[in-house]
Amino acid sequence: MVDSLGYRKKFGVIAPSTNTSVQPEFDEMRPSGVTNHFSRIFIPDDPIHSDDDFDQLMVNIRKDLMAAIDRVVTSHPDYLVMGMSAETFWDGLEASKEFMKNVEERAGLSVSVGSEACQEALHRYSEADGNEIERIAVLTPYMPVGDRNVMRFFTDCGYKVVVLMGLKCTSPVLIAHVSTATLRDAIVELNKSDVQAIVQVGTNLAMARLAAQAEMFLRKPVIAINTAIYWHALRKNGIGDKIQGFGRLLSEF
Repeated sequence: MVDSLGYRKKFGVIAPSTNTSVQPEFDEMRPSGVTNHFSRIFIPDDPIHSDDDFDQLMVNIRKDLMAAIDRVVTSHPDYLVMGMSAETFWDGLEASKEFMKNVEERAGLSVSVGSEACQEALHRYSEADGNEIERIAVLTPYMPVGDRNVMRFFTDCGYKVVVLMGLKCTSPVLIAHVSTATLRDAIVELNKSDVQAIVQVGTNLAMARLAAQAEMFLRKPVIAINTAIYWHALRKNGIGDKIQGFGRLLSEF
């Protein structure tokens, strides 16, 4: 017997309690027979005005992360998906690998995380287009301390971050209040002539459909992290459905 709705795969998804973007975006990308089952990391919606405030946000996330994993595994998911991103980039590539190892050991499941998903998405574009991506632009909702950790990860992976824009959102909830117009203007500003791809991180920024639109007009990869994560999870589980409206990752690869 298999789950009547999740007869292909059941994904256990971990997200902060303040995040209101990742769940609807993941659900929009969900093929028939795949189900998403969310467990929330409790964090307060504290103001963020400095690096110290952002560091405290990370402390709050780490306090409840493993408990959130314990809660979701009681639904017997087939696979774990991290609907959060900052922690997956923190302290660079090796720390990201260690984070994945710890999560997988706790859950007893394999996991997709934003850092690895973005890296694999960039590789997939390079393979498909026969043009190695080396120079990228990055958009984040973070304070500078978060930006530095994201830049460190991509640098560790061998990319040159030509330009990075941190939006310095002033609370976890307010990340989801960033307008499409603001995100569009940010993409335009990041689109330098020597930038081969644009990557957006921060799963509470609702940018999946906008990134797909920008990709068509800019004629270069524009990778929204929620799209990258969900694409990664589907493909790692042998689900190759082509899904329209979210860019080449889901419609072609």
